[in-house]
Amino acid sequence: MPDLATFDFTQIWPFILIGFAAQVVDGALGMAFGVISNTALLWIGVPPAAASAGVHTVETFTTAVSGISHVLHRNVNWRLFLRLMIPGVIGGVLGAYVLSNISAATAKPFILAYLSGIGVYLLFRALRHPPQAKEPKIVEPLGLAGGFLDAAGGGGWGPVVTSNLLVQGAMPRTTIGTVNTAEFFLTATISATFIAQLGWAAVTVATLGLLIGGVAAAPFGAMLAKKVPARTLLIMVGVILIVTSLFGLWRALAG
Repeated sequence: MPDLATFDFTQIWPFILIGFAAQVVDGALGMAFGVISNTALLWIGVPPAAASAGVHTVETFTTAVSGISHVLHRNVNWRLFLRLMIPGVIGGVLGAYVLSNISAATAKPFILAYLSGIGVYLLFRALRHPPQAKEPKIVEPLGLAGGFLDAAGGGGWGPVVTSNLLVQGAMPRTTIGTVNTAEFFLTATISATFIAQLGWAAVTVATLGLLIGGVAAAPFGAMLAKKVPARTLLIMVGVILIVTSLFGLWRALAG
């Protein structure tokens, strides 16, 4: 943990700004905190292990505040929440503790390519066919898969679950709010052992900055999800999904 007696607070501002920007996007669109934070931290020279540890630790707190904000703004469909949260937690536990025959590194390019295609479809649907509310039919398997991929691959709950629910016709505002709220329970479950093992070693300058910025931004993301029209939200989700997935695919193939 940083020594507050000798701590230079100018060091923390870039991380606060990164955390704030990433959480505004994540809270408003139901995805991308991990992708944006990890990418930005790597770009400014944070070692990959430290970046991953910091982001996972911070997400436990930001998802809690984001979930509360979405509840207060009435962005949560509680029936959908229960259908997502329970299998999501089960999938998260399986992803964290069960070894798979296919490594995350092998599966990741295929998942990212799939999500890029989903992003293109959502963008096309928003521009050509204004969203019409439909009750999503495939929910529990989606929560299970999203939780597993989030734990095994280091991220994926928001992109996988939010995008696929939107494809099925779920309303953007309540989908985003519900997925964000359910994510707290998933993240807390996955991170419990991780935090216990690392202790104070997980609390770095980067972690503190992301935490401060992310928590401060959480109410704004929920507010945007409530105020922005459904069609605009769908377009924004499609664009973010395409950009982040293609960038991740490029990194996975180049690496």
